Amino acid sequence: MANWNDPHMAASGFGAGTSAADQAVDAGLRSYMLSVYNYMASGVLLTGIVALLAFTSGVTLSMIQSPLWFVVALSPLAFVLVLSFGINKLSTFAMQAIFWAFATVMGLSMSTIFLRFGMGSIAQTFFATAAAFAGLSLYGYTTKKDLSGFGTFLIMGVIGIIVAMLLNVFIFQSPAMMLAISIIGVLLFAGLTAYDTQKIKSMYFYVRGSDMMGKTVIMGALNLYLDFVNMFTFLLNLLGSRE
Repeated sequence: MANWNDPHMAASGFGAGTSAADQAVDAGLRSYMLSVYNYMASGVLLTGIVALLAFTSGVTLSMIQSPLWFVVALSPLAFVLVLSFGINKLSTFAMQAIFWAFATVMGLSMSTIFLRFGMGSIAQTFFATAAAFAGLSLYGYTTKKDLSGFGTFLIMGVIGIIVAMLLNVFIFQSPAMMLAISIIGVLLFAGLTAYDTQKIKSMYFYVRGSDMMGKTVIMGALNLYLDFVNMFTFLLNLLGSRE
């Protein structure tokens, strides 16, 4: 089983030598990472297209006024759990199909941002997030520092943020608390972007040449997709101009 909790770098990492074998590893790693980024970017693009179409067609308004909204809002979590726990049982094709279905449902769920924020504000925040994501992912890919020690801290931070958000929605309803949550959320997912990139790079050396490569590409894309979308959402709460 691919161990997604072990992001330690393999000794034959990118640029580790100049032999033909090392050059082959470098080429394979670049191809692997490019596949991950292509899936991740395509997923984000699909989510954005679905969100915009749902909003402009009036589906979003109809959806949030019906019980269907709870299904749409919770479905992405179900897809993530299926992919995470089914990586050994699902085929690569099945994981690809689930990933695209996940990105589509996320588009429906995220279409509500157009009801709360202006188009210009959403676009500006998206490009700011894209620039930050690119820099953070590049750092995670190139740094020689082992980021695995931050993993537990970051994951615990995400759990804490989720609990705090639920408490704020149902009990406190405090704008100041929401502001603090958004700031911490941006920092946590910025850290996770670098951490996950290094973990994905490390994973290549464990799965290269095996049947798991296609599956770990999807899981890597899913992790980076979630980092991007969550960082975007928290930044939008901080910087976005409300309608």
